[in-house]
Amino acid sequence: MTTTEPSPAATAGPSLRLARERFLSGGALPGGVPEEVVAAWRRARFFGVPHDLKEPDVAPSRPVDSALLDAARPVLDRIVPALDTARSLLVLTDERLRVLWSEGGVPGLGPCPVLSEREVGNNSAALALRTRRRAEVHGPEHFLDRWQDVSAVSVPVLDAEDGRPLGTVTVASRLCAMRSPHPQAALAEAAATAVETELRARAGRVERVLLDAYLGAGPDRAVAALDGHNRLISAAAQRLLTPEVLAALERTAVGARQTDGTDPAASPEAMVSGFVELPEGAGCTARIAPVRLDGTVVGVVAVLEPLDAAPLSVPGSPAPSLALTGSSAPWRRVVARAAELARSRRPLLLTGERGTGKSALARELLGPGPVQEADAAQDAALAQALPAWPADRPLLLRHAERLAQPGVAALNSFLEQHPDTRLLVTYTPGTPVGPCLQRLLDTLSARSVTLPPLRERTEDIRELLPALAPRPAPGQPPLTWTLDALRALERYPWPGNVTELAHVVRALAEHRRMSGPVRRPELPDAVREGPAARPLSPMEHAERAAILEALRRHGGNKARAAAALGIGRATLYRKLRGYRS
Repeated sequence: MTTTEPSPAATAGPSLRLARERFLSGGALPGGVPEEVVAAWRRARFFGVPHDLKEPDVAPSRPVDSALLDAARPVLDRIVPALDTARSLLVLTDERLRVLWSEGGVPGLGPCPVLSEREVGNNSAALALRTRRRAEVHGPEHFLDRWQDVSAVSVPVLDAEDGRPLGTVTVASRLCAMRSPHPQAALAEAAATAVETELRARAGRVERVLLDAYLGAGPDRAVAALDGHNRLISAAAQRLLTPEVLAALERTAVGARQTDGTDPAASPEAMVSGFVELPEGAGCTARIAPVRLDGTVVGVVAVLEPLDAAPLSVPGSPAPSLALTGSSAPWRRVVARAAELARSRRPLLLTGERGTGKSALARELLGPGPVQEADAAQDAALAQALPAWPADRPLLLRHAERLAQPGVAALNSFLEQHPDTRLLVTYTPGTPVGPCLQRLLDTLSARSVTLPPLRERTEDIRELLPALAPRPAPGQPPLTWTLDALRALERYPWPGNVTELAHVVRALAEHRRMSGPVRRPELPDAVREGPAARPLSPMEHAERAAILEALRRHGGNKARAAAALGIGRATLYRKLRGYRS
Protein backbone atom coordinates (compact mmCIF):
# COMPACT_ATOMS: atom_id res chain seq x y z
CA MET A 1 0.00 0.00 0.00
CA THR A 2 1.45 3.35 -1.00
CA THR A 3 0.49 6.89 -0.12
CA THR A 4 0.13 8.07 -3.69
CA GLU A 5 -0.82 6.87 -7.12
CA PRO A 6 2.08 5.39 -9.15
CA SER A 7 3.82 7.92 -11.34
CA PRO A 8 2.74 7.69 -15.01
CA ALA A 9 6.43 7.70 -15.89
CA ALA A 10 6.78 4.31 -14.23
CA THR A 11 5.62 2.52 -17.35
CA ALA A 12 6.19 5.05 -20.11
CA GLY A 13 9.68 6.52 -19.75
CA PRO A 14 10.97 6.66 -23.35
CA SER A 15 7.50 7.33 -24.80
CA LEU A 16 7.00 10.23 -22.40
CA ARG A 17 10.21 11.85 -23.56
CA LEU A 18 9.09 11.48 -27.18
CA ALA A 19 5.62 12.78 -26.31
CA ARG A 20 7.05 15.85 -24.59
CA GLU A 21 9.26 16.64 -27.58
CA ARG A 22 6.28 16.38 -29.92
CA PHE A 23 4.13 18.46 -27.57
CA LEU A 24 6.71 21.24 -27.52
CA SER A 25 7.07 21.18 -31.31
CA GLY A 26 3.30 21.08 -31.89
CA GLY A 27 3.30 17.57 -33.34
CA ALA A 28 0.80 14.76 -32.78
CA LEU A 29 1.28 12.88 -29.50
CA PRO A 30 1.88 9.12 -29.54
CA GLY A 31 -0.75 6.83 -28.07
CA GLY A 32 -0.80 5.82 -24.42
CA VAL A 33 0.42 9.13 -22.96
CA PRO A 34 -1.23 9.64 -19.54
CA GLU A 35 -3.85 12.36 -19.74
CA GLU A 36 -2.82 13.91 -16.40
CA VAL A 37 0.69 14.48 -17.74
CA VAL A 38 -0.57 16.10 -20.96
CA ALA A 39 -2.94 18.26 -18.90
CA ALA A 40 -0.01 19.43 -16.76
CA TRP A 41 2.00 20.37 -19.87
CA ARG A 42 -1.00 22.26 -21.25
CA ARG A 43 -1.38 24.19 -18.01
CA ALA A 44 2.28 25.22 -18.18
CA ARG A 45 1.79 26.43 -21.74
CA PHE A 46 -1.40 28.25 -20.72
CA PHE A 47 0.47 29.99 -17.88
CA GLY A 48 3.16 31.05 -20.35
CA VAL A 49 5.99 29.05 -18.73
CA PRO A 50 8.91 28.70 -21.19
CA HIS A 51 10.21 25.14 -21.26
CA ASP A 52 13.81 26.39 -21.31
CA LEU A 53 13.29 28.59 -18.23
CA LYS A 54 16.44 29.00 -16.15
CA GLU A 55 14.70 30.50 -13.11
CA PRO A 56 11.44 32.43 -12.44
CA ASP A 57 11.41 36.06 -13.60
CA VAL A 58 10.59 37.47 -10.16
CA ALA A 59 11.92 35.92 -6.98
CA PRO A 60 9.08 36.17 -4.42
CA SER A 61 9.93 37.65 -1.06
CA ARG A 62 10.01 35.21 1.82
CA PRO A 63 7.60 35.92 4.67
CA VAL A 64 9.16 37.83 7.54
CA ASP A 65 7.23 35.85 10.14
CA SER A 66 6.77 32.17 9.28
CA ALA A 67 5.44 29.86 11.97
CA LEU A 68 5.99 26.95 9.58
CA LEU A 69 9.68 27.74 9.13
CA ASP A 70 10.17 28.28 12.88
CA ALA A 71 8.69 24.86 13.61
CA ALA A 72 10.32 23.06 10.70
CA ARG A 73 13.88 24.34 11.01
CA PRO A 74 14.92 22.20 14.03
CA VAL A 75 13.23 19.15 12.46
CA LEU A 76 14.95 19.59 9.11
CA ASP A 77 18.30 20.31 10.75
CA ARG A 78 18.05 16.90 12.45
CA ILE A 79 17.23 15.18 9.15
CA VAL A 80 19.97 16.75 7.02
CA PRO A 81 22.78 14.52 8.41
CA ALA A 82 20.88 11.47 7.14
CA LEU A 83 20.63 12.98 3.65
CA ASP A 84 23.23 12.62 0.93
CA THR A 85 23.42 16.38 0.38
CA ALA A 86 25.84 15.98 -2.53
CA ARG A 87 23.19 14.10 -4.52
CA SER A 88 19.84 15.09 -2.96
CA LEU A 89 18.03 18.34 -2.24
CA LEU A 90 15.69 18.84 0.73
CA VAL A 91 13.24 21.75 0.34
CA LEU A 92 10.54 23.36 2.49
CA THR A 93 7.87 25.58 0.89
CA ASP A 94 4.96 27.53 2.32
CA GLU A 95 1.34 27.37 1.16
CA ARG A 96 2.17 29.65 -1.79
CA LEU A 97 5.02 27.31 -2.77
CA ARG A 98 7.68 29.89 -1.94
CA VAL A 99 10.90 28.14 -0.92
CA LEU A 100 11.49 28.92 2.76
CA TRP A 101 14.48 26.64 3.32
CA SER A 102 16.65 24.24 1.33
CA GLU A 103 19.73 22.12 1.93
CA GLY A 104 21.86 19.96 -0.35
CA GLY A 105 21.86 19.90 -4.12
CA VAL A 106 21.40 17.85 -7.26
CA PRO A 107 24.28 17.97 -9.77
CA GLY A 108 23.37 20.29 -12.63
CA LEU A 109 20.28 21.63 -10.86
CA GLY A 110 20.42 25.21 -9.55
CA PRO A 111 18.23 26.63 -6.76
CA CYS A 112 14.65 27.70 -7.49
CA PRO A 113 12.94 30.35 -5.30
CA VAL A 114 9.36 29.26 -6.04
CA LEU A 115 7.68 26.00 -7.08
CA SER A 116 4.31 27.40 -8.14
CA GLU A 117 2.94 25.69 -11.25
CA ARG A 118 2.28 29.12 -12.73
CA GLU A 119 5.99 29.89 -12.53
CA VAL A 120 7.76 26.58 -13.26
CA GLY A 121 5.12 24.15 -14.56
CA ASN A 122 4.40 20.64 -13.30
CA ASN A 123 6.33 19.56 -10.18
CA SER A 124 5.77 17.34 -7.17
CA ALA A 125 5.37 20.18 -4.63
CA ALA A 126 2.55 21.84 -6.60
CA LEU A 127 0.88 18.44 -7.09
CA ALA A 128 1.15 17.53 -3.40
CA LEU A 129 -0.29 20.89 -2.34
CA ARG A 130 -3.23 20.50 -4.74
CA THR A 131 -4.06 16.87 -3.89
CA ARG A 132 -3.11 17.06 -0.18
CA ARG A 133 -1.24 13.78 -0.42
CA ARG A 134 2.22 12.53 -1.28
CA ALA A 135 3.12 13.16 -4.91
CA GLU A 136 5.99 12.19 -7.18
CA VAL A 137 7.07 13.62 -10.52
CA HIS A 138 9.82 11.99 -12.56
CA GLY A 139 11.88 13.15 -15.55
CA PRO A 140 9.79 14.11 -18.61
CA GLU A 141 6.64 14.51 -16.52
CA HIS A 142 8.20 17.90 -15.71
CA PHE A 143 7.65 20.68 -18.23
CA LEU A 144 11.01 22.40 -17.77
CA ASP A 145 14.12 21.25 -19.64
CA ARG A 146 16.24 21.65 -16.52
CA TRP A 147 14.24 18.97 -14.65
CA GLN A 148 14.23 16.23 -17.30
CA ASP A 149 16.74 14.16 -15.33
CA VAL A 150 15.27 14.86 -11.89
CA SER A 151 12.97 12.77 -9.70
CA ALA A 152 11.18 14.47 -6.80
CA VAL A 153 8.80 13.41 -4.05
CA SER A 154 6.75 15.92 -2.01
CA VAL A 155 4.54 15.53 1.05
CA PRO A 156 2.11 18.26 2.18
CA VAL A 157 2.32 19.67 5.69
CA LEU A 158 -1.30 19.89 6.87
CA ASP A 159 -2.96 21.93 9.59
CA ALA A 160 -4.04 19.67 12.47
CA GLU A 161 -7.41 21.40 12.93
CA ASP A 162 -8.88 21.86 9.46
CA GLY A 163 -6.53 19.86 7.23
CA ARG A 164 -5.61 22.83 5.06
CA PRO A 165 -2.13 22.65 3.53
CA LEU A 166 0.47 24.88 5.18
CA GLY A 167 3.34 23.97 2.86
CA THR A 168 5.32 21.03 1.51
CA VAL A 169 8.47 19.02 2.18
CA THR A 170 10.29 17.90 -0.99
CA VAL A 171 13.25 15.62 -1.66
CA ALA A 172 14.75 15.85 -5.17
CA SER A 173 17.45 13.65 -6.68
CA ARG A 174 18.77 12.45 -10.02
CA LEU A 175 16.28 10.43 -12.07
CA CYS A 176 15.31 7.26 -10.17
CA ALA A 177 14.62 4.88 -13.08
CA MET A 178 11.32 6.80 -13.50
CA ARG A 179 9.28 4.70 -11.14
CA SER A 180 7.56 5.00 -7.76
CA PRO A 181 8.14 4.99 -4.91
CA HIS A 182 10.98 7.48 -4.78
CA PRO A 183 13.89 6.13 -2.69
CA GLN A 184 13.54 9.08 -0.32
CA ALA A 185 9.72 8.88 -0.03
CA ALA A 186 9.89 7.57 3.54
CA LEU A 187 12.26 10.39 4.51
CA ALA A 188 9.89 13.01 3.08
CA GLU A 189 6.91 11.40 4.88
CA ALA A 190 8.80 11.35 8.19
CA ALA A 191 9.91 14.96 7.81
CA ALA A 192 6.37 16.21 7.09
CA THR A 193 4.94 14.25 10.02
CA ALA A 194 7.61 15.59 12.39
CA VAL A 195 6.95 19.17 11.25
CA GLU A 196 3.20 18.72 11.80
CA THR A 197 3.87 17.36 15.30
CA GLU A 198 6.09 20.34 16.12
CA LEU A 199 3.46 22.76 14.77
CA ARG A 200 0.76 21.18 16.95
CA ALA A 201 2.94 21.42 20.04
CA ARG A 202 3.78 25.08 19.43
CA ALA A 203 0.28 26.11 18.38
CA GLY A 204 -1.24 24.50 21.46
CA ARG A 205 0.92 26.52 23.83
CA VAL A 206 0.34 29.82 22.02
CA GLU A 207 -3.42 29.26 21.85
CA ARG A 208 -3.60 28.44 25.56
CA VAL A 209 -1.66 31.59 26.50
CA LEU A 210 -3.82 33.69 24.17
CA LEU A 211 -7.00 32.18 25.63
CA ASP A 212 -5.81 32.87 29.19
CA ALA A 213 -5.12 36.49 28.29
CA TYR A 214 -8.53 36.79 26.63
CA LEU A 215 -10.36 35.36 29.64
CA GLY A 216 -8.28 37.47 32.03
CA ALA A 217 -9.37 40.65 30.24
CA GLY A 218 -13.02 39.72 30.80
CA PRO A 219 -14.77 38.32 27.72
CA ASP A 220 -18.03 39.99 28.83
CA ARG A 221 -16.32 43.23 27.81
CA ALA A 222 -15.42 44.28 24.26
CA VAL A 223 -12.21 42.24 24.06
CA ALA A 224 -10.19 40.89 21.12
CA ALA A 225 -7.11 38.68 21.42
CA LEU A 226 -5.03 38.24 18.26
CA ASP A 227 -1.67 36.77 17.27
CA GLY A 228 -1.75 37.24 13.49
CA HIS A 229 -3.10 33.71 12.96
CA ASN A 230 -5.85 33.24 15.59
CA ARG A 231 -8.63 35.55 16.76
CA LEU A 232 -10.71 35.48 19.93
CA ILE A 233 -13.39 38.18 19.76
CA SER A 234 -16.16 38.71 22.30
CA ALA A 235 -19.73 39.46 21.25
CA ALA A 236 -19.42 43.03 22.52
CA ALA A 237 -16.25 43.56 20.50
CA GLN A 238 -17.89 42.09 17.41
CA ARG A 239 -20.46 44.89 17.50
CA LEU A 240 -17.72 47.54 17.52
CA LEU A 241 -15.25 46.00 15.09
CA THR A 242 -15.24 47.11 11.49
CA PRO A 243 -13.03 45.43 8.87
CA GLU A 244 -10.69 48.45 9.01
CA VAL A 245 -10.37 48.31 12.82
CA LEU A 246 -9.80 44.56 12.76
CA ALA A 247 -7.11 44.98 10.10
CA ALA A 248 -5.39 47.62 12.26
CA LEU A 249 -5.41 45.27 15.27
CA GLU A 250 -4.07 42.41 13.14
CA ARG A 251 -1.20 44.62 11.95
CA THR A 252 -0.47 45.58 15.54
CA ALA A 253 -0.37 41.91 16.61
CA VAL A 254 1.96 40.96 13.77
CA GLY A 255 4.14 44.00 14.42
CA ALA A 256 4.36 43.16 18.12
CA ARG A 257 5.53 39.63 17.31
CA GLN A 258 8.11 40.82 14.79
CA THR A 259 9.60 43.58 16.97
CA ASP A 260 9.25 41.44 20.10
CA GLY A 261 9.99 44.45 22.25
CA THR A 262 13.46 44.91 20.73
CA ASP A 263 12.47 48.24 19.16
CA PRO A 264 11.12 50.42 21.98
CA ALA A 265 9.60 52.89 19.55
CA ALA A 266 7.59 50.16 17.84
CA SER A 267 6.62 48.04 20.83
CA PRO A 268 3.07 48.12 22.23
CA GLU A 269 4.34 49.35 25.62
CA ALA A 270 5.66 52.52 23.96
CA MET A 271 2.26 53.61 22.58
CA VAL A 272 0.71 56.60 24.29
CA SER A 273 -1.47 55.35 27.18
CA GLY A 274 -1.37 51.87 25.59
CA PHE A 275 -3.73 52.92 22.79
CA VAL A 276 -3.27 51.84 19.19
CA GLU A 277 -4.03 54.29 16.40
CA LEU A 278 -7.21 53.26 14.57
CA PRO A 279 -8.54 54.40 11.17
CA GLU A 280 -10.50 57.64 11.03
CA GLY A 281 -14.17 57.11 11.81
CA ALA A 282 -13.55 53.87 13.73
CA GLY A 283 -16.10 54.85 16.37
CA CYS A 284 -14.08 53.29 19.20
CA THR A 285 -10.71 53.25 20.90
CA ALA A 286 -8.50 50.20 21.46
CA ARG A 287 -6.23 49.84 24.48
CA ILE A 288 -3.80 46.98 23.92
CA ALA A 289 -1.43 44.89 25.99
CA PRO A 290 1.14 42.37 24.77
CA VAL A 291 0.70 38.63 25.38
CA ARG A 292 3.95 36.84 26.21
CA LEU A 293 5.09 33.22 26.21
CA ASP A 294 8.49 32.43 27.73
CA GLY A 295 9.35 36.12 27.56
CA THR A 296 8.48 36.39 23.85
CA VAL A 297 5.57 38.48 22.54
CA VAL A 298 3.15 36.11 20.78
CA GLY A 299 0.14 38.41 20.34
CA VAL A 300 -1.90 41.24 21.85
CA VAL A 301 -5.14 41.72 23.76
CA ALA A 302 -7.22 44.77 22.84
CA VAL A 303 -9.99 46.24 24.99
CA LEU A 304 -12.38 48.35 22.88
CA GLU A 305 -14.41 51.31 24.12
CA PRO A 306 -17.04 53.14 22.00
CA LEU A 307 -16.60 56.88 21.47
CA ASP A 308 -19.26 59.11 22.98
CA ALA A 309 -19.78 60.91 19.68
CA ALA A 310 -19.08 58.29 17.10
CA PRO A 311 -19.47 59.77 13.61
CA LEU A 312 -22.57 58.62 11.76
CA SER A 313 -22.37 57.32 8.21
CA VAL A 314 -23.70 59.79 5.68
CA PRO A 315 -26.74 58.43 3.80
CA GLY A 316 -25.99 57.98 0.13
CA SER A 317 -22.22 57.99 0.62
CA PRO A 318 -20.48 55.81 -1.95
CA ALA A 319 -19.64 52.31 -0.80
CA PRO A 320 -16.15 50.92 -1.42
CA SER A 321 -15.82 48.97 -4.64
CA LEU A 322 -16.77 45.34 -4.14
CA ALA A 323 -14.19 44.37 -6.76
CA LEU A 324 -11.40 45.67 -4.51
CA THR A 325 -12.80 44.53 -1.14
CA GLY A 326 -10.43 42.23 0.72
CA SER A 327 -7.14 42.57 2.58
CA SER A 328 -5.85 38.99 2.37
CA ALA A 329 -2.43 38.53 0.82
CA PRO A 330 -3.65 36.42 -2.15
CA TRP A 331 -6.33 38.95 -3.08
CA ARG A 332 -4.22 42.09 -2.69
CA ARG A 333 -1.43 40.46 -4.70
CA VAL A 334 -3.83 39.62 -7.55
CA VAL A 335 -5.39 43.10 -7.58
CA ALA A 336 -1.97 44.75 -7.62
CA ARG A 337 -0.77 42.51 -10.45
CA ALA A 338 -3.94 43.12 -12.49
CA ALA A 339 -3.69 46.89 -11.97
CA GLU A 340 -0.06 46.82 -13.09
CA LEU A 341 -0.86 44.90 -16.28
CA ALA A 342 -3.93 47.03 -17.01
CA ARG A 343 -1.77 50.16 -17.35
CA SER A 344 -0.65 48.85 -20.72
CA ARG A 345 -2.95 48.93 -23.74
CA ARG A 346 -2.23 45.28 -24.51
CA PRO A 347 -4.96 42.65 -23.88
CA LEU A 348 -5.37 41.29 -20.34
CA LEU A 349 -6.87 37.88 -19.46
CA LEU A 350 -8.63 37.39 -16.10
CA THR A 351 -9.15 33.72 -15.24
CA GLY A 352 -10.64 31.94 -12.25
CA GLU A 353 -13.53 29.83 -11.05
CA ARG A 354 -17.08 31.03 -11.59
CA GLY A 355 -18.15 33.71 -9.16
CA THR A 356 -14.67 34.89 -8.16
CA GLY A 357 -15.31 38.44 -9.37
CA LYS A 358 -13.57 38.50 -12.75
CA SER A 359 -16.10 40.80 -14.45
CA ALA A 360 -16.34 43.15 -11.45
CA LEU A 361 -12.56 43.48 -11.29
CA ALA A 362 -12.39 44.03 -15.07
CA ARG A 363 -14.88 46.90 -14.88
CA GLU A 364 -12.91 48.43 -12.01
CA LEU A 365 -9.68 48.21 -14.01
CA LEU A 366 -11.27 49.84 -17.06
CA GLY A 367 -12.30 52.88 -15.03
CA PRO A 368 -15.42 55.08 -15.02
CA GLY A 369 -15.48 55.98 -18.73
CA PRO A 370 -17.63 54.33 -21.39
CA VAL A 371 -16.87 50.64 -21.93
CA GLN A 372 -18.02 48.38 -24.74
CA GLU A 373 -19.10 45.06 -23.18
CA ALA A 374 -20.04 41.72 -24.74
CA ASP A 375 -20.93 38.35 -23.26
CA ALA A 376 -19.99 35.30 -25.33
CA ALA A 377 -22.46 33.21 -23.32
CA GLN A 378 -25.45 35.33 -24.41
CA ASP A 379 -24.60 37.12 -27.65
CA ALA A 380 -25.01 34.66 -30.53
CA ALA A 381 -24.21 37.40 -33.06
CA LEU A 382 -20.89 38.31 -31.47
CA ALA A 383 -18.91 37.37 -34.59
CA GLN A 384 -20.88 39.92 -36.61
CA ALA A 385 -20.76 42.57 -33.87
CA LEU A 386 -17.01 42.45 -33.22
CA PRO A 387 -15.91 44.22 -36.44
CA ALA A 388 -18.20 47.15 -35.59
CA TRP A 389 -16.78 47.69 -32.10
CA PRO A 390 -15.25 51.19 -31.71
CA ALA A 391 -11.49 50.66 -31.47
CA ASP A 392 -11.00 53.78 -29.31
CA ARG A 393 -13.25 52.48 -26.53
CA PRO A 394 -12.15 49.89 -23.92
CA LEU A 395 -13.61 46.45 -24.57
CA LEU A 396 -14.71 43.86 -22.02
CA LEU A 397 -15.38 40.34 -23.36
CA ARG A 398 -16.93 38.03 -20.76
CA HIS A 399 -17.09 34.22 -20.74
CA ALA A 400 -14.44 33.63 -23.39
CA GLU A 401 -14.81 29.89 -22.76
CA ARG A 402 -18.17 30.12 -24.61
CA LEU A 403 -16.70 31.65 -27.78
CA ALA A 404 -17.57 29.71 -30.92
CA GLN A 405 -15.07 29.40 -33.76
CA PRO A 406 -16.52 32.35 -35.77
CA GLY A 407 -16.24 34.55 -32.67
CA VAL A 408 -12.62 33.49 -32.11
CA ALA A 409 -11.77 34.28 -35.72
CA ALA A 410 -13.51 37.67 -35.52
CA LEU A 411 -11.67 38.53 -32.28
CA ASN A 412 -8.30 37.54 -33.77
CA SER A 413 -9.02 39.67 -36.83
CA PHE A 414 -10.08 42.62 -34.66
CA LEU A 415 -6.87 42.41 -32.59
CA GLU A 416 -4.74 42.28 -35.75
CA GLN A 417 -6.41 45.41 -37.11
CA HIS A 418 -6.45 47.29 -33.76
CA PRO A 419 -3.50 46.03 -31.67
CA ASP A 420 -3.65 49.05 -29.32
CA THR A 421 -7.27 48.57 -28.23
CA ARG A 422 -7.69 48.09 -24.48
CA LEU A 423 -9.20 44.62 -24.18
CA LEU A 424 -10.03 42.69 -21.01
CA VAL A 425 -11.17 39.08 -21.37
CA THR A 426 -12.65 36.90 -18.63
CA TYR A 427 -12.30 33.13 -18.83
CA THR A 428 -13.55 30.32 -16.58
CA PRO A 429 -11.51 27.12 -17.01
CA GLY A 430 -13.13 23.71 -16.79
CA THR A 431 -14.85 23.04 -20.09
CA PRO A 432 -12.99 21.56 -23.10
CA VAL A 433 -12.07 24.17 -25.70
CA GLY A 434 -11.37 23.81 -29.39
CA PRO A 435 -7.94 24.29 -30.96
CA CYS A 436 -8.72 27.79 -32.25
CA LEU A 437 -9.81 29.06 -28.85
CA GLN A 438 -6.88 27.26 -27.20
CA ARG A 439 -4.43 29.12 -29.46
CA LEU A 440 -6.11 32.42 -28.57
CA LEU A 441 -5.90 31.61 -24.86
CA ASP A 442 -2.25 30.63 -25.23
CA THR A 443 -1.59 34.03 -26.80
CA LEU A 444 -3.43 35.91 -24.04
CA SER A 445 -1.94 33.82 -21.21
CA ALA A 446 1.34 35.75 -21.36
CA ARG A 447 -0.61 38.62 -19.71
CA SER A 448 -3.03 36.84 -17.42
CA VAL A 449 -4.09 36.98 -13.78
CA THR A 450 -5.86 34.14 -11.97
CA LEU A 451 -8.31 35.23 -9.27
CA PRO A 452 -8.18 33.03 -6.14
CA PRO A 453 -11.35 31.18 -5.09
CA LEU A 454 -13.06 32.42 -1.94
CA ARG A 455 -12.01 29.28 0.00
CA GLU A 456 -8.38 30.42 -0.42
CA ARG A 457 -9.06 33.87 1.04
CA THR A 458 -11.62 33.20 3.75
CA GLU A 459 -10.21 36.03 5.87
CA ASP A 460 -11.84 38.41 3.36
CA ILE A 461 -15.35 37.13 4.13
CA ARG A 462 -15.81 39.50 7.08
CA GLU A 463 -14.93 42.44 4.84
CA LEU A 464 -17.17 41.23 2.02
CA LEU A 465 -20.28 40.82 4.18
CA PRO A 466 -21.07 44.55 4.66
CA ALA A 467 -20.16 45.25 1.03
CA LEU A 468 -22.57 42.53 -0.20
CA ALA A 469 -25.45 43.38 2.12
CA PRO A 470 -28.12 45.70 0.65
CA ARG A 471 -28.38 49.15 2.20
CA PRO A 472 -30.80 48.96 5.15
CA ALA A 473 -34.04 50.90 5.07
CA PRO A 474 -34.09 54.24 6.94
CA GLY A 475 -34.16 53.63 10.67
CA GLN A 476 -33.11 49.99 10.32
CA PRO A 477 -29.75 48.71 11.62
CA PRO A 478 -27.24 47.15 9.20
CA LEU A 479 -26.91 43.38 8.99
CA THR A 480 -24.55 41.98 11.64
CA TRP A 481 -23.38 38.46 12.45
CA THR A 482 -22.65 36.39 15.55
CA LEU A 483 -19.17 34.94 15.93
CA ASP A 484 -20.58 31.42 15.50
CA ALA A 485 -22.23 32.40 12.20
CA LEU A 486 -19.01 34.03 10.98
CA ARG A 487 -17.06 30.88 11.74
CA ALA A 488 -19.57 28.79 9.76
CA LEU A 489 -19.28 31.18 6.81
CA GLU A 490 -15.47 30.96 6.94
CA ARG A 491 -15.44 27.15 7.08
CA TYR A 492 -17.80 26.61 4.16
CA PRO A 493 -15.87 26.02 0.87
CA TRP A 494 -18.12 28.30 -1.27
CA PRO A 495 -18.09 26.44 -4.60
CA GLY A 496 -19.91 29.43 -6.11
CA ASN A 497 -17.38 31.83 -4.55
CA VAL A 498 -18.32 35.49 -3.98
CA THR A 499 -21.46 35.19 -6.13
CA GLU A 500 -22.79 32.41 -3.90
CA LEU A 501 -21.93 34.39 -0.75
CA ALA A 502 -23.78 37.40 -2.19
CA HIS A 503 -26.93 35.31 -2.77
CA VAL A 504 -26.84 34.07 0.84
CA VAL A 505 -26.32 37.55 2.29
CA ARG A 506 -29.05 39.18 0.20
CA ALA A 507 -31.55 36.41 0.90
CA LEU A 508 -30.97 36.76 4.64
CA ALA A 509 -31.24 40.55 4.49
CA GLU A 510 -34.51 40.44 2.55
CA HIS A 511 -36.35 37.54 4.16
CA ARG A 512 -35.22 37.14 7.80
CA ARG A 513 -37.81 38.11 10.40
CA MET A 514 -35.59 38.06 13.49
CA SER A 515 -33.85 41.08 14.99
CA GLY A 516 -30.26 41.32 16.08
CA PRO A 517 -27.24 39.68 14.48
CA VAL A 518 -27.60 36.72 12.13
CA ARG A 519 -27.17 33.48 14.05
CA ARG A 520 -25.80 30.21 12.78
CA PRO A 521 -29.22 28.41 12.73
CA GLU A 522 -30.45 31.02 10.22
CA LEU A 523 -27.82 30.09 7.64
CA PRO A 524 -28.61 27.71 4.75
CA ASP A 525 -28.29 24.04 5.69
CA ALA A 526 -25.13 23.45 3.65
CA VAL A 527 -23.38 26.48 5.20
CA ARG A 528 -24.60 25.81 8.72
CA GLU A 529 -23.60 22.14 8.73
CA GLY A 530 -20.22 22.65 7.06
CA PRO A 531 -18.65 20.93 4.05
CA ALA A 532 -19.30 17.24 3.54
CA ALA A 533 -16.42 14.82 3.33
CA ARG A 534 -14.96 14.59 -0.16
CA PRO A 535 -15.88 11.56 -2.30
CA LEU A 536 -13.31 8.79 -2.20
CA SER A 537 -11.86 7.06 -5.23
CA PRO A 538 -12.32 3.25 -5.59
CA MET A 539 -8.70 2.77 -4.49
CA GLU A 540 -9.27 4.94 -1.40
CA HIS A 541 -12.47 3.03 -0.55
CA ALA A 542 -10.49 -0.24 -0.68
CA GLU A 543 -7.65 1.20 1.41
CA ARG A 544 -10.07 2.65 3.95
CA ALA A 545 -11.91 -0.68 4.27
CA ALA A 546 -8.59 -2.51 4.85
CA ILE A 547 -7.51 -0.01 7.49
CA LEU A 548 -10.84 -0.14 9.35
CA GLU A 549 -10.77 -3.93 9.32
CA ALA A 550 -7.22 -3.94 10.72
CA LEU A 551 -8.23 -1.49 13.43
CA ARG A 552 -11.22 -3.69 14.34
CA ARG A 553 -9.02 -6.79 14.58
CA HIS A 554 -6.53 -5.02 16.84
CA GLY A 555 -9.03 -3.29 19.11
CA GLY A 556 -8.41 0.17 17.71
CA ASN A 557 -4.66 0.04 18.38
CA LYS A 558 -3.24 2.09 15.50
CA ALA A 559 0.36 0.98 15.99
CA ARG A 560 -0.57 -2.71 15.72
CA ALA A 561 -2.95 -2.07 12.82
CA ALA A 562 -0.20 -0.22 10.92
CA ALA A 563 2.26 -3.06 11.55
CA ALA A 564 -0.26 -5.64 10.33
CA LEU A 565 -0.81 -3.62 7.14
CA GLY A 566 2.92 -3.20 6.56
CA ILE A 567 2.85 0.61 6.72
CA GLY A 568 4.20 3.16 9.18
CA ARG A 569 2.00 4.58 11.91
CA ALA A 570 2.51 8.08 10.48
CA THR A 571 1.22 6.85 7.12
CA LEU A 572 -1.84 5.34 8.82
CA TYR A 573 -2.62 8.62 10.59
CA ARG A 574 -2.14 10.56 7.35
CA LYS A 575 -4.51 8.29 5.42
CA LEU A 576 -7.21 8.47 8.09
CA ARG A 577 -6.92 12.24 8.09
CA GLY A 578 -7.06 12.30 4.29
CA TYR A 579 -10.32 10.31 4.23
CA ARG A 580 -11.92 12.94 6.48
CA SER A 581 -10.68 15.96 4.48
